[in-house]
Amino acid sequence: MLKVIIGLLLIGVVISLFSGLVFLVKDDGKSKRLVYSLAVRVSLAALIVLLVAIALYTGEIELNASPV
Repeated sequence: MLKVIIGLLLIGVVISLFSGLVFLVKDDGKSKRLVYSLAVRVSLAALIVLLVAIALYTGEIELNASPV
């Protein structure tokens, strides 16, 4: 379940990234939509990091590093 949520949040980050690009090109500094888009992107990224940490802690995802 956490994998699906993390995937959806990653899609949200990409959408926010492209909306910020559109606002950067079209607004010419007259609006604060670019700042809001950045805030959304940072918030989603922080939530992703938190969910990955929770998923690692609960064992829902595992690190597959092989010993050398």
